[in-house]
Amino acid sequence: MKKLKKLSQMIKFNLKTLIGFELFYKLGSTIIFIPFFLSLFNLILKLTGFHYLTLENILPFITHPLTITLLIILLLLMTFYALIDISAIIIILDCSYERKHITIKNAFILAVKKSLKVFHKKNILLPFLVLFLIPFLNAGISSSFISTIPIPEFILDFIYKNQTLSILYTLLIIVFSFLLLRWLYAIHYFILENKNFKEACKKSKELSKNNLLKDFATFIILEFSIFLIYLFLVAILIFIIIIFYKLLGHFKALESFSITIIWLLIGYTYLLITLLSTPISYAIISYLFYSHKEKKQEKIIHVQIKENELKKAKKKFQIFKYVILAMIIGSCSTITYLILNKQFFLKVDYDRIIEVTAHRGASLNYPENTMSSFVGAKELGADWIELDVAQTKDNQIIVTHDTNLKRITGVNKKVWETNYDEIKDLDAGSFFSKDYSFERIPLLEDVINYAKNNALKLNIELKPTGYENNFEQNVIDIIVRNDFIDDCYLASQNYNVMENAKKYNNKIKTLYVMSFAYGDILNFVDADSFSIEATSINKKLVNEIHSSGKAIFAWTINTEESIQNMINLNVDNIITDDITLAREVIAREKENTIIHNIVKKINDFLK
Repeated sequence: MKKLKKLSQMIKFNLKTLIGFELFYKLGSTIIFIPFFLSLFNLILKLTGFHYLTLENILPFITHPLTITLLIILLLLMTFYALIDISAIIIILDCSYERKHITIKNAFILAVKKSLKVFHKKNILLPFLVLFLIPFLNAGISSSFISTIPIPEFILDFIYKNQTLSILYTLLIIVFSFLLLRWLYAIHYFILENKNFKEACKKSKELSKNNLLKDFATFIILEFSIFLIYLFLVAILIFIIIIFYKLLGHFKALESFSITIIWLLIGYTYLLITLLSTPISYAIISYLFYSHKEKKQEKIIHVQIKENELKKAKKKFQIFKYVILAMIIGSCSTITYLILNKQFFLKVDYDRIIEVTAHRGASLNYPENTMSSFVGAKELGADWIELDVAQTKDNQIIVTHDTNLKRITGVNKKVWETNYDEIKDLDAGSFFSKDYSFERIPLLEDVINYAKNNALKLNIELKPTGYENNFEQNVIDIIVRNDFIDDCYLASQNYNVMENAKKYNNKIKTLYVMSFAYGDILNFVDADSFSIEATSINKKLVNEIHSSGKAIFAWTINTEESIQNMINLNVDNIITDDITLAREVIAREKENTIIHNIVKKINDFLK
């Protein structure tokens, strides 16, 4: 409690300045700097001759000499921008520690001056500290462009399903944490004591010596305590409004008023916590920084606010303001030009029904890509089934994900070097559970017949190995022969499959599967729609795809948060292993009864 009290005092002394600065910086991020950095990145794409990025061309792009040079410049600019945020917060907290007041303008001017040191050759490695140390410790720069990069769910799922990879991943995090904790105070030395990167890291290592685990534990405990306070405040707010609703709820107007008040108060509290999240994290680090220096009787050097220097800096700041104004005018002019030339749409209003695709069938409950998983998908309410097909040596199209049969059947043979008669009786279910030892690898034709009779649509993914013979044509022939062309997509991560399919039969619908997507992907004219890994999907991309009359599938999404995010982005189809969860979240969104549920539960409790 003593630590929490000291921490609270440090935050409260210049609280208005902290909140004001963070609000100012967040607005700047949203309106100016994030679009500015994205524009710079798009410029890099054009200068290097790339119109879009996928996994197929990402390596040539990042190894291009011009790309490397320009990305280093962009990284420096992003670090400079992020450091302004960090520096201002640390400067404000330092003034609070000395019980001195500071204005937003003065904090900003000093922060810009301190941050300019990032361009010095001695600080060339500083961007890596900003990019990795701060987000890793959850002291994220929530107001800046730089933040924690999300790891795609399909990669995490692959890691967690493999015991060896899970152990290695955990060990990597532990080792990385230990190494980064030694540099926990490097930013403070850099800003407060004008140390260069190397000196700052060395001083931080000395200061944190014998305190790594203790510092980490203190940081986590204090962060968690603040989170609990936030939850407690929200609970109190809801409880007060519910009591109000309980007393006056029989008046319909007051019921609506109560629900509105709940949203406003919770939203205000959330905004306040969001604005303070970064300052709170740095306040914890600052508290530990000052505590260790006091214990070691090391001189604490504070920021010196010299009025003469501030006046000179203010004159230079006038130029900065004109640059910002020019950026705003330039951005607005660009948007106006795009609107007039019909390249930008102010509003794309799509009220679409979000469908659910069962990934390899109901693979969470049944062995993947088997008839049991397809029947299960139907019972759980899936609209679509995503399945993988391969071609045998004798040109039969079977349903299986792997090119080798070992993982599913235990038989170490490649599909393309094996005849169907050797495959048809293999056990394709015992790898999941012995209860499914009766399962066999189905033919695509069998699955299409089941889908037709049960009003299911199919997302049929082809993974060519180069050993197939007329792979696309054989799959399309099966689809056409069974009159299923309107109820399926032919999908692949290989764009050549799209091209080959369209050449053979232009009526077949194609779905380009992308693990990574950026830029003008609409240049892929032979793709009728797109299936994109969730972390690459944003509102702009969805709007562009919808505006072209195409659909967007999001894969593979297995958490409530991710599903909700895709709903908010208005994707057309969610590919998931957890059909039940997806259905529940979509249904809840349609009903829009979140607050009513809170009211009901607390009402039931009060009765």
